[in-house]
Amino acid sequence: MIFEARAGLVGRAARMFVVGAMIVTLSACSGFNLFGPKKIVEEEVIPPEILYQKALDNMDRQYFSTALEDLKKLERQHPYSEYAEKSKLMTVYANFRTGKYPAAILAADRYLALYPSSPEVPYVLYLKGTSYYGQIKDITRDQQLAQDAIDTLQLLISTYPNSKYVDDARESMRVAYDQLAGKEMSVGRYYQGNGQYGAAINRFRIVTEKYQTSTHIEEALFRLAESYLTLGLVNEARTAAAVLGHNYPSSTWYERAYKLLQEQGLNPEVVDAKLFSQMKSG
Repeated sequence: MIFEARAGLVGRAARMFVVGAMIVTLSACSGFNLFGPKKIVEEEVIPPEILYQKALDNMDRQYFSTALEDLKKLERQHPYSEYAEKSKLMTVYANFRTGKYPAAILAADRYLALYPSSPEVPYVLYLKGTSYYGQIKDITRDQQLAQDAIDTLQLLISTYPNSKYVDDARESMRVAYDQLAGKEMSVGRYYQGNGQYGAAINRFRIVTEKYQTSTHIEEALFRLAESYLTLGLVNEARTAAAVLGHNYPSSTWYERAYKLLQEQGLNPEVVDAKLFSQMKSG
C-alpha cells in the first residue's frame, strides 16, 4: 500500500511538472507574462530639429556613424517634417565621408528620385560620381565603376555647367578615362604579345578614337603602327606613325615609330585619309 501511494504521488508530480513546462513554453511563445503584462518600452520621440542638429554636431566631431543613426531616427520618427529632405542629403554625405560608397550611391539615387528639382542635385550628383570614382580598382579589374563615374559626372557637367563642382568632376573624369584607356591598352598588349594582331589593333583603335585625351594615346598610336606593320599593312602603319608625329613630335614613342618604319625603308606619311581622320587627336 505504501509503495502504491508513493507511486501515485510520483505520477501526480510528474504530470504537474509536464503541465507546468507546457504553460511556461506556451507563455514564452505567445509573449504572455505569467507574472503580469510585459512592459513595452517605446522609443523616445525627439523633435526633428534637435535630431538634425545632433547629427550635424556629430559630423563636426567626425562621428559619422553616430550621425547616421541620428539621421535614421529622424526619418523614422518624422518622415514628413521639413527636415526630411535635409536628412536624406546629409545621409549621402555621411556615407560618402565614411567611405561607404555603395551606401552613398543608394542614398544619392533615393534623394534624386524624391527631389529631382532640388538645388542640391548638382552636389548629390557630384557625391554619387565621386563615390563611383572612389571604388575604381587597378586596370586589371573590371572597369564598370570607372564608366559609371564618367556617366554620372558627365551628367553633372552637361546639365549644370556652371556648378562649382564641375572642375573637380572634370578632373575625376580625366582619371577615369585614363583608367578605361589603360584597361584597353593592357588587353591590346596581351593580344599583341600572343600574335593576335587583329584583336590588338581593335583595342588600340578604341584608345585612339575614344580616349584621345588619356595618357595612353601616344603608346596606342605606336602600337598601332607596330601591329599594322607586322601584318604588312604598310599604309596604315605609316598613317598611324604620321598621326603620332603630327601630335607628339617630341615623344619617345614617335622616335620608336619613326625608327621602326625607317628599318623597313619607310617614312611616316598620311596615306589613309579616313584612318587619319579617325585617329587624329590634336
